[in-house]
Amino acid sequence: MTDEKKDERLNYEQARAELAQVVERLEAGGTSLEESLALWERGEQLAGICQRWLDGARARIDAARQRAEE
Repeated sequence: MTDEKKDERLNYEQARAELAQVVERLEAGGTSLEESLALWERGEQLAGICQRWLDGARARIDAARQRAEE
């Protein structure tokens, strides 16, 4: 299974937890430039996954509110 396929299976909580680990590693320092760049890139991917989940949740809430108003 490719990394992209694995990422598609991550739920919000999993992506957020992994993102928190990435941030901790970056803040701790002690990594090479190459590793830091890889961590940054992974963090950007995870942030995107979280944002998609949040956008989807917002859309569902907005739709439910609109139905309730009708």
